[in-house]
Amino acid sequence: MTAKATPASGAGKAASPGKKKPAARKTAPATLQGRLAKLGLKSRFDLVLHLPLRYEDETRITPVAELVDGAFAQVEGEIAEATIQYRPRRTLIVKLVEPGGALHLRFLNFYGSQVKQLTEGKRLLVSGEARTGFFGAEMIHPRYREVETGAPLPASLTPVYPATAGLGQATLRRVVVGAIASAEKDGQLTDTAPRGASARLGLMPFAEAIHALHFPAPGAGPATLDRNAHPAWRRMKFDELLAQQLSLQSAYRARRLESAPRLAPGPVPSGEPLQERLLAALPFALTGAQRRVQGEIGRDLEAPHPMRRLLQGDVGSGKTIVAALAACRAIDCGYQAVFMAPTEILAEQHYRKLTHWLEPLGVRIAWLSGSLKKRDKAAAAQRIADGAAQLAIGTHALFQDSVSFDKLGLVIVDEQHRFGVGQRLALTHKGAHAEPDQVETLATPPLPNGMEQGQALAQKAGGLVPHQLMMSATPIPRTLAMTFYADLDVSVIDEMPPGRTPVKTKLVADTRRDEVVARILEACGAGRQVYWVCPLIEESETLQLKTAVETHERLTAMLPGLTVGLVHGRQKPAEKAAAMAQFVAGATDVLVATTVIEVGVDVPNASLMVVEHAERFGLSQLHQLRGRVGRGEDESVCILLYQHPLSENARQRLKVMFESTDGFEIARADLQLRGPGEFLGTAQSGVPLLRFADLEADVELIEQARDCATQMLDGADPLAAAHLARWLGSRESYLMT
Repeated sequence: MTAKATPASGAGKAASPGKKKPAARKTAPATLQGRLAKLGLKSRFDLVLHLPLRYEDETRITPVAELVDGAFAQVEGEIAEATIQYRPRRTLIVKLVEPGGALHLRFLNFYGSQVKQLTEGKRLLVSGEARTGFFGAEMIHPRYREVETGAPLPASLTPVYPATAGLGQATLRRVVVGAIASAEKDGQLTDTAPRGASARLGLMPFAEAIHALHFPAPGAGPATLDRNAHPAWRRMKFDELLAQQLSLQSAYRARRLESAPRLAPGPVPSGEPLQERLLAALPFALTGAQRRVQGEIGRDLEAPHPMRRLLQGDVGSGKTIVAALAACRAIDCGYQAVFMAPTEILAEQHYRKLTHWLEPLGVRIAWLSGSLKKRDKAAAAQRIADGAAQLAIGTHALFQDSVSFDKLGLVIVDEQHRFGVGQRLALTHKGAHAEPDQVETLATPPLPNGMEQGQALAQKAGGLVPHQLMMSATPIPRTLAMTFYADLDVSVIDEMPPGRTPVKTKLVADTRRDEVVARILEACGAGRQVYWVCPLIEESETLQLKTAVETHERLTAMLPGLTVGLVHGRQKPAEKAAAMAQFVAGATDVLVATTVIEVGVDVPNASLMVVEHAERFGLSQLHQLRGRVGRGEDESVCILLYQHPLSENARQRLKVMFESTDGFEIARADLQLRGPGEFLGTAQSGVPLLRFADLEADVELIEQARDCATQMLDGADPLAAAHLARWLGSRESYLMT
């Protein structure tokens, strides 16, 4: 591969007299390395594990008469004619003939050299996707090469690899074959799974699996290499899952070696523990599920190593009071607690609720958010730094460098996935060994916001790592918990407080908008309040969605005598707070809002919600939004207003919402519809999740890999390090969540 030389620094300036101009460096290898790096291929073993996406059958010639629309095929024939057409656009058309018929090759983008190559009388072997065109069978931009009559064909399938711009299949095959040969020569294709595990689990040997996938056996058809059936793919999936489980379990065990404050119950200065005083003051009793998870958290807080527990429960299940009780334990033991939420609206909701519960008990609370005036922010930070504040509540402003803690013992993070889900394994990769022929060292990537902030707090704890309690109202399906959350302890509140009335869900077409407005008038006439949720706040000509501002104006005109409020993410914090306060106080009848009210808003008098363009929302968002109603004793309704035509995916989402109010069932459906990348929020982050294994189809392999990882770590098996080096050696960000 050749490329233009890259000028040295200062290129373009005249050379100094008497100084020899440095020679330009050859950059062809760097160009190849850069393109490989775009695919995450930075070491020899990255190339070995760069497995084919699919296979093309170049072992046979397909007669033109047997071509199937949309199917890959290979045709051999002689050029009968090559012409350039100029309408409707400039196109090179080559007519290829063989005894059974003619195939037209269309090149929409072509060079003069191609016109000279593709001349009448030449014999070509062409391959590509066949289709039926105006003049019969055709291929658009097929691959082609000039051949002699009777030239031999490949004996096996041709692998097609994931590629990138400027990196063709021929180059990829060359470097992959070279990497495999080099690894094999150095004895690096040996099994790194536990000794005996391959035989016990019926796994194909690793080297054999690599050869089967990169170099399919002669006679094998594409169908025989199906990812869900072929033994070689099963081996790759198992090894990938084993690497992930080793990483997660190693992180879990490493945390046991860190020191954390022991927050054990005991005598307190006030005489009676805060937890007991809070429970006595509450107007409700804890559910059995809340008491159970309170006990699980309490046992973790007593341990000398840091807790990392995920508290999950459906919308309205009562996670906040459980977190408040954990904060009380830390405060009783002389430590500070911090409670962080991803949005100011949610953080302020927590601040109001926790202040209402805890300030009467003498707990000193500080509020810190980005919207505070500089003077107020500095005052809050000072109270936190000198220990005057026992509990700090706020947004990510709590984790700025200017904020320090006197004696931090517990970090509580609500809706933890919103702080940057995607790279929870970063700390476990520090011990991975890079391959000796690594192309370049990959710098450790930045941690997601939530983890960076949690580590920042840990550093401020004076050598002791604070305990961490993460909360999520998005239930985690079992397979996801086994794979991407295996380094956490998980507590589940699977029981709703008594008195909660199930919310009825209605699917209503946009054409029946007048009926929805009549329903609003009826609800407000009975003294209830209404949410109207819009997905956008600005015009979008392509999506033609109604905006919150436009909807607010229309509803104000359609609902005379009612007070219609507006809240959206572009408002100033003070405006949002004022709009929410009016709605909470009952001064606003209808609140038009964007998804800023998705979590944390608690208004028991709101019994009706209308979600505009519900087909545009994800399942998790719809479930969270629906949880804003049904918090009082009255029957509540959520109207999902949709617009035709519906895509099949949107139809399935609305069907799930109509049929189920179970957050776990909805989460399972959401995982199936979106896949783990989007479910976890990593799809656009550039961080790969599982490349080969499937969370639904490979549950058995997940369990086997988990058990094997436990055995390897329990027995200090040296193969564990070798396996991690193989799969994670140059991919510091691989398999993170």
